[in-house]
Amino acid sequence: MKFTYKLLYLIIIAPLASAVHAQDGSTAYNFLNVTPSSHVYALGGYNVSLIDNDINLAAQNPALLGPETNKQFGLNYMRYIGGSNFAGLRYGQGIGEHSAWGAGIQYFGYGSMEGYDIAGAKTGSFNASDIAVNFTYSRDINDFFRGGITAKYIHSKYADYTGGALGVDLGVNYYDPGYEFSASLVVTNLGGQVKKFGEHRDKLPVDVQLGVTKQIGRSPFRASLTLHHLTKWYLNYYEPADKSNSESELVKRDGFGRNLLRHMVFGLEFLPNNNTYIALGYNYKTRTDMSSYQRSLLSGFSAGAGIKVKAFGFGVALAQPHNGATTFMLNVTTNLKELMR
Repeated sequence: MKFTYKLLYLIIIAPLASAVHAQDGSTAYNFLNVTPSSHVYALGGYNVSLIDNDINLAAQNPALLGPETNKQFGLNYMRYIGGSNFAGLRYGQGIGEHSAWGAGIQYFGYGSMEGYDIAGAKTGSFNASDIAVNFTYSRDINDFFRGGITAKYIHSKYADYTGGALGVDLGVNYYDPGYEFSASLVVTNLGGQVKKFGEHRDKLPVDVQLGVTKQIGRSPFRASLTLHHLTKWYLNYYEPADKSNSESELVKRDGFGRNLLRHMVFGLEFLPNNNTYIALGYNYKTRTDMSSYQRSLLSGFSAGAGIKVKAFGFGVALAQPHNGATTFMLNVTTNLKELMR
C-alpha cells in the first residue's frame, strides 16, 4: 500500500515544478509528440484518457497500460508530411491482476535530403532518422486509480551527426466504469540529452497534459477533451493579414481565446458496438500552425475508424494539415494468447 501511494505522489506532484522550469528556451525531439496510435491520431493527435483494450494507447499515457493488454502485440505505420515514414511495434504483459509491463520501439524516418556546405555548394544527399526505445510499468493504486511510468532512450542520426537522450513519462488515470468516465494527468519527456550533437545541449519537449473522456448518456457517442502544452500559456502564432495574398505581411495572433483554443483538442466517437469505432477530432493548434501556409479547409480536423475481428484489431486515421500534405496512419494489434487458441 505504501508503494502505491508513493507512486501516486511521484506521478502527480513531483514532476510539476520541474516541468514548468524545463520549458525555458527551445526544445528538440519534437517528433516524440507524434502519437503511434491511429485511434488517438483520429481524435486530434492528443488523448490521455481514452479507455480501450489497445496496447498503443500506453504511448500517450503509461497509466493506460494494464493487465487487460496481457500478451497484446501492436504494429503501427504512418505516412507523415513530405517523405517521412514512421513505424513501430509494442508489446504488453500482465503481472498478476493489478500490474503490467510493456516495451516498444518507434522509428522516425525523414527520407533523403540534399546537403550543402557553408558556401552553398552541394555536398550530396544524406538521411535523417530518430529511434525511440521505451519500457513501461503500470500498477493499480485502488479500484479507480492506476499509475504508470515509461522510460525511453532516443537515438538520433542526421547525416554524420548523432545524439542521444533519456526521457521519462509519468501518468495517472481515474476510471469509473459505472459512469463511463475517465480522467488523466500526464507529464511527458522529463529528462535530457546524454550525447549532444555539438556544443549546444537540446532540451526534450516536456509537457503536462490533462484529459477527460465521457460516454454521452446512454447514446453510442463518447466525447473527449484534452489539454496540452500546459507548461506554457502563450502559444502565439503568425498568419497573413490578407490570406488571399501570398506576399501579405504576417501578423501576430496572441489573444486570450486563441491561446486557450490552442491548448485544447476535441474528440468525438461513434461506438455502434464493443468492437467498432468511428472517430473525429479537431486540433486548433494544428490548424493555426498552418496559417502561414496553404492550409486546406480540413486543416486541424482528423478522422479514423477501427474494428476488432477475433484476435485482431485494425485502425486507420487520416488528416490533411495543408493542401500539400495528407497524413495516413495504420495500426494492427493482436492478442498472442487468443491467436494460439
